[in-house]
Amino acid sequence: MDNKRLLTPWGENYNRENWQVYPRPQMRRDSFLSLNGAWDFCIANENTAPNFDSVIEVPFAPQSILSGIKKDNQKDEILHYRKEFELPEGFNKGRVLLHFGAVDAISEVYINGQSVGKHIGGYDAFSFDITDYLADKNIITVKVSDTLDGVLPYGKQCKKRGGMWYTPVSGIWQSVWLESVPEEYISRLIIDADDRQATVKAVGISEGVIIIDTPDGQVSYPLYNGEVVFAPENPRLWSPESPYLYSFAIVSGEDRVESYLAFRKLEIKEVEGYPRLCLNGKPYFFHGLLDQGYFSDGIYTPASPAAYEFDIVKMKALGFNMLRKHIKVEPEQFYYDCDRLGMVVFQDMVNNGDYSFIRDTVLPTFFLRRLNDKRLHKDKQTRLEFERSMTSSVNQLRNHPCICYWTIFNEGWGQFCGSKMYEKLKRLDSTRFIDTASGWFDGVESDVDSKHIYFRKIKLKCGKKPLILSEFGGYSYKPEGHVFNIANTYGYGKFENREDFCKAVVNLYREQVLPLVDKGLSAAVYTQVSDVEDETNGLLTYDRKVEKIVPEEFAEVSSKLTKNN
Repeated sequence: MDNKRLLTPWGENYNRENWQVYPRPQMRRDSFLSLNGAWDFCIANENTAPNFDSVIEVPFAPQSILSGIKKDNQKDEILHYRKEFELPEGFNKGRVLLHFGAVDAISEVYINGQSVGKHIGGYDAFSFDITDYLADKNIITVKVSDTLDGVLPYGKQCKKRGGMWYTPVSGIWQSVWLESVPEEYISRLIIDADDRQATVKAVGISEGVIIIDTPDGQVSYPLYNGEVVFAPENPRLWSPESPYLYSFAIVSGEDRVESYLAFRKLEIKEVEGYPRLCLNGKPYFFHGLLDQGYFSDGIYTPASPAAYEFDIVKMKALGFNMLRKHIKVEPEQFYYDCDRLGMVVFQDMVNNGDYSFIRDTVLPTFFLRRLNDKRLHKDKQTRLEFERSMTSSVNQLRNHPCICYWTIFNEGWGQFCGSKMYEKLKRLDSTRFIDTASGWFDGVESDVDSKHIYFRKIKLKCGKKPLILSEFGGYSYKPEGHVFNIANTYGYGKFENREDFCKAVVNLYREQVLPLVDKGLSAAVYTQVSDVEDETNGLLTYDRKVEKIVPEEFAEVSSKLTKNN
């Protein structure tokens, strides 16, 4: 039996202003008009005209409590959205752009009855120039289909939710907003930085000036062909312990955007006989948690962006310095919060393709760790969609210094041609660590040796690559009144009270993880930040109201793990 009204603190006090924040902190303009809030809504058959008999709260998926709909669409049904808007006086500077943070999965957008464009994919941002379609009063309509047939990336969504699979999400689930730009404008920023210099490229312009705030004051440089190299004499480096960001603005003609960058370097070095992940020139232990990014009232979208900061701050207080963002791409706000608060992100790509419980979970859990993946998931369209999604995710997120590690495939879900995908990703971004096969099916090119250990004692041996314990733990404890599924429990070891749960987690680290650090272990990812639906193995409950472990109980473990950082 599911708890139908399990609300987070932000959901209990939901205010529409919560999601009026600027959606793109790394490319901010003074032009911003949020379209979040109430939209007309209905779900109709493919050949049936919409009647807009409901109101939905954007940016929450219709399956969520906060949407006001709390209903799933069927395979052959279309989601219809409609909203009226007017541009404020003086808003239009030349061109008007309509932005969507993410819509799952296939969307077509209309302005005043005319189609302005179509987008495929449920996890990446997209935009349309709608200038030529505007009138004094305007109506935007959006048609969305979501078959969840496995061709498009879908993460952990499942029509028959349960266990480690969750309620599906459809439609608009990130911010919708307008901005206006001059005829010639900066369409994108590309930032590449190490521990000595940063290259900033403004796509769409050739001339301009960059103005950078530094610890010693403000400096400015001209752009040549839209590009500049910034190399301060003694740059302040970014790390979880000191997350320093250099704010800057680029001015070109009538356009101005504000952003930030950070200096930090990632390397693999041999240290005392073991290959190690290094940050800023020295070995760094990445003490992390699996982070699904699910919330009890908004599913994919929290009731307020403040919920992202809450999770990050709570996990940092426990001593963690890394979150593995698991098979989901978040709104830009999450990564901005990690950038400024100092939380490393190990970012997963979003899987597609079919899943087999026997092939992808049971056999590998016990013995089948290698499998030739060249013939797995052979459907050409499915492979193309994964590659497209991977490329889009990297291009969208690459400027965030918090992201230090990409995971391509998780536990064989959708895995194919791993070595080829590794080479493709390396061409897209050679500055970060790449985990091609997290868990198993690992006979492929990869920067790391990545293992998942559940149901048995953690016994690992470091080889020629840095050793990563990329999933483990997952102990379950269900605080009464704070669980989604009262009847069923999913976890990897069950405890009836908080004291026994806490003791078991601490002992797991003391007895099995800590001894491996001196034997080459470079990172460990405990499962997980919060409970998610049936899974009650979080350090926080699904509604974020109960902390199952408090900092003083975990301080000794965290200090020993990160003592050399």
